[in-house]
Amino acid sequence: MIDARAAAFKFKPFSRQQKKILTWWLPEAPVSSLSGIIADGAIRSGKTLSMSLAFAIWGMETFASQKLALCGKSIGSLRRNVVDNLKLMLLSLGYGVKDNRGDNKLIVSGAGRQNVFHLFGGKDEASQDLIQGVTLAGIMFDEVALMPESFVNQAIGRCSVMGSRFWFNCNPEMPMHWFKTGWIDRAAEKRLVYLHFTMDDNRTLGDEMKERYRNMYFGVFYRRFILGQWVAADGLIYDMFDETAHVITDADIPTGMIHHPRTRRYVGIDFGAANATACLDVYDDGQTFWVLSEYYHSGRQSMKQKTITEYADDLAVFIAPVNEDTPGVSFFIIDPSALPFRLELIKRGLRVKEADNEVLDGIRV
Repeated sequence: MIDARAAAFKFKPFSRQQKKILTWWLPEAPVSSLSGIIADGAIRSGKTLSMSLAFAIWGMETFASQKLALCGKSIGSLRRNVVDNLKLMLLSLGYGVKDNRGDNKLIVSGAGRQNVFHLFGGKDEASQDLIQGVTLAGIMFDEVALMPESFVNQAIGRCSVMGSRFWFNCNPEMPMHWFKTGWIDRAAEKRLVYLHFTMDDNRTLGDEMKERYRNMYFGVFYRRFILGQWVAADGLIYDMFDETAHVITDADIPTGMIHHPRTRRYVGIDFGAANATACLDVYDDGQTFWVLSEYYHSGRQSMKQKTITEYADDLAVFIAPVNEDTPGVSFFIIDPSALPFRLELIKRGLRVKEADNEVLDGIRV
């Protein structure tokens, strides 16, 4: 059954972006010395098919008798989204493919070589235990933004064979997602190829179907799913938020607002021991809240935990006067549950006020 389907498998012309995925690793390519590749972007943009095929061909052309890994959110989703099509493509190209479903691995052979492609699911923090101990020559993460950072870090640490490389693809998530800030924004530093995909990069998707998808979404969901931008969608509180209207420059601040007798300055604090700590410097002129700066630290993202004393020291720097005319802070508003941090601020002589945790009332304000 598989052989018959593979024989009937016909490749459509690849787009320019897909060709880049298929060829970036070749010795004559200008980026062939880099350590890996990231492809992100819109839904239905053809990045998964071209990346899985390129990863398998690269593995077979580069290594013999080695172990590689294909990773998905779960084994089931990995098989549906990647493995089923990949087997057909490899068979149609003349490779031998044996699917050992019991051990979750593909044994691929061709041109006198054989390699094992292990299948892993990265659904939660415990998933990192599954990949410990294995030595890999390469790894591909399908929908990496849906996986825990701990699993990805553990998996990358398994790639110790000379010439091993990393392959990532995903649809966008939140703009502060760990993969966006830690990998995409630092792609050049990490020596990675970065490619952005749109639906026009999928030659198998007709104009009628593209238009159908474009008409399905609007607002931030259109920007994320159709334009492939990393914007806030899940958990969005203010759906009318518009960067062009609500993000300001210094020139947009009304003259005299900061020093007006009616204006009050507050610092809102969301304290987290394990989670991120954020502080907003807010000026309230009686009609508008002007958020002029933000402090943010995530011990989980930065891999550096801070003590309460260190956070209090950071806060002192955060509110330090720009000049002698800088208004003082009327109140530091903090979650009542953050008692140790609240006491530290009181000890330092700061005027602390417990926040009202009525979420809906806060949103209405």
